[in-house]
Amino acid sequence: MNKAIRFLVLCGVMLMLPAASMAQAFASKPLRIVVPFGAGGVADLTARTVAQKLSESLGQAVLIDNKPGAGGVVAGDAVAKADPDGHTLLLISNATAVSAGLFKTLPFDTLRDFAPVSTLGYFDLAVITPSDSPFRSLADLVAYAKANPGKLNLATINIGSTQHLAAELFKTSAGVDIQIVPFNGSPAVITALRSKQVDAAVEILAPVLPQINSGALRALAVAGAARASVLPDVPTARESGVAGFIASSWNGLAVPARTPKSVIARLNRDIVAALNAPEVRKRLRDLNVDAQSSTPEQAAQLLRSETRRWGEVIVRAKIPQQ
Repeated sequence: MNKAIRFLVLCGVMLMLPAASMAQAFASKPLRIVVPFGAGGVADLTARTVAQKLSESLGQAVLIDNKPGAGGVVAGDAVAKADPDGHTLLLISNATAVSAGLFKTLPFDTLRDFAPVSTLGYFDLAVITPSDSPFRSLADLVAYAKANPGKLNLATINIGSTQHLAAELFKTSAGVDIQIVPFNGSPAVITALRSKQVDAAVEILAPVLPQINSGALRALAVAGAARASVLPDVPTARESGVAGFIASSWNGLAVPARTPKSVIARLNRDIVAALNAPEVRKRLRDLNVDAQSSTPEQAAQLLRSETRRWGEVIVRAKIPQQ
């Protein structure tokens, strides 16, 4: 081996040393998952379920840091500025993708400043009505809305939420003129439905499922590509004639963009193992979350496609940027 070749080999080895050292040092301290939602919601409980299993495999505590509000901007900013060593993660979701189109400026770039590690799970959205509503199917609802432009009221939670944008997507996909009425949280939506303040709602299935099972509310359709396992008799919107209305909520984990690939690979391996654990899958199933892991590349592609998709919905719906 001549001197030039030896020099090139030595340079290659030196370049690999920092990444190898970082991989060996991980995990050297407790991890923190920053959750852009309050404690007790589906996203928070999903993160806590996975964190407990991750703690076992990594040999370190995995702490949940709830930073709700401001469309996830506070949580995202905290992680974007964190040391890129794999010890600080962000719970990403539809809201992460939505924020890119909903805010005029952000203190971070959604697609450049985070490195997605894996998805965690998906959960269904549904179109629901009071149980004694005259609308027995989604086709009934659409037919009424077309015959009575502007008269049908559809409830969601706050403007810019996944539920609200899904309602806007339903509006354009079905070609109907309806009034979308935002409320401050799922309990307010349920109250409005049961008191007949609104005709229907688009909501994540988890918080309304007890009301559906008790007979107080009726699910007309789910918005996913397939029927919900917990409501196998309820058709999808596509089966009900609204082909373009396909939407589901999802979440995953990401780290700061400069995190070494070796650390991302280690985190991905442990997250995949956690989501395959029977007790984790059962706990998430009880939350009506379909546990699904992914490769980092698949998670990054999901974030890119969702950012583009919901950005287009925001523009079509003429939702003013905040």
